[in-house]
Amino acid sequence: MTALTNMTEERTAPKPELDADWWRGAVIYQIYPRSFQDQNGDGIGDLAGITGRLEYVADLGVDAIWLSPVFTSPMKDFGYDVSNYRDIDPSFGTLEDFDHLVHKAHSLGLKVIIDQVISHSSDKHAWFAESRQSRTNARADWYMWADPKPDGTPPNNWLSIFGGSAWAWDSRRMQYYMHNFLVSQPDLNFHNPDVQEAVLGEMRFWLERGVDGFRLDTVNFYFCSEGLENNPVVKPEDFNASTAPAVNPYNFQEHIYDKSRPENLKFLERVRALMDQYPGTTTVGEIGDSQHQLEIMAQYTSGDDHLHMAYTFDYLGGEFSAEHFRASIASTETKAPNGWICLAFSNHDVVRHVSRWAVHGQEAAFTRLAATLLLTMRGSVCLYQGEEPWTD
Repeated sequence: MTALTNMTEERTAPKPELDADWWRGAVIYQIYPRSFQDQNGDGIGDLAGITGRLEYVADLGVDAIWLSPVFTSPMKDFGYDVSNYRDIDPSFGTLEDFDHLVHKAHSLGLKVIIDQVISHSSDKHAWFAESRQSRTNARADWYMWADPKPDGTPPNNWLSIFGGSAWAWDSRRMQYYMHNFLVSQPDLNFHNPDVQEAVLGEMRFWLERGVDGFRLDTVNFYFCSEGLENNPVVKPEDFNASTAPAVNPYNFQEHIYDKSRPENLKFLERVRALMDQYPGTTTVGEIGDSQHQLEIMAQYTSGDDHLHMAYTFDYLGGEFSAEHFRASIASTETKAPNGWICLAFSNHDVVRHVSRWAVHGQEAAFTRLAATLLLTMRGSVCLYQGEEPWTD
């Protein structure tokens, strides 16, 4: 059998038995590839290493794995700055390694969910390289560009979650481009229909390779207001530091113009329509909006024409008390009674919940307690690698 024939068989291997609602109540095991298993000894975890541990993951009884980004990237934000949406970064392996992982996971009854980081790209992406060359090229309007104010300052007061202005000057176009995160992560312009078609095409590429769903990074950041209005000052009673660090002035604004825009719902309908073409696939969105997160989750997951699931930062912070959990659960049931939450106590963005909450010497017992709590709440569960229940 040739290598090409073998790869083709893997690409067309049957998925686990189809259950369109498998995601409802599922346990998803998040894998951060670079720190999971290093197969080739270069100090960085890789796809081959993950594949070699899938029997262990399947034995946990989880339903799916979620892979944090493995796409080609300069790694300024550890893969959340994508320079090629259709290839694997060499530090993780190859497309053939990815196909083998998917085939092995499916043979063990595991679904495979991958990150999709489409609110922004790397500044090394070919799309941005073309866009910044002039104001008239074919992709000139693929990113959020804006003229300076008459005094040369940025077009408005929007801030980056990673600090400073959300606008960076480009001397070639003599314009600013928007970046909600690093300067090297320019925001795509979802008001442009061609951009929507392009990112949906990138998602289709992976669906055709057999993935079972997507974790959508910063899903409420796709659109900003075309009017570029200044964000107002947040009311003191609404101040919340769960999206950006407490020391970041980002928290002093009410972010009504730079994210969580109503236009996003129409695009999510297009995402759902794409997913419905691949029965049994699912979506889970990350909602970063500390001021309106449950209302947005309700909008994004209610009905059958938007996201399947979403998670917020309610349980990714520092507070661990009966009062906090009671209030959060009650708020979820009140504000998003028909939505579907994906619960998580830890992920790649925060300090592990065992470090945040457990008493020293009682880590094992606490891990079991936390898993029990997660599994008794309404919703699906994301369990971060290494946080499965264990014994002393």
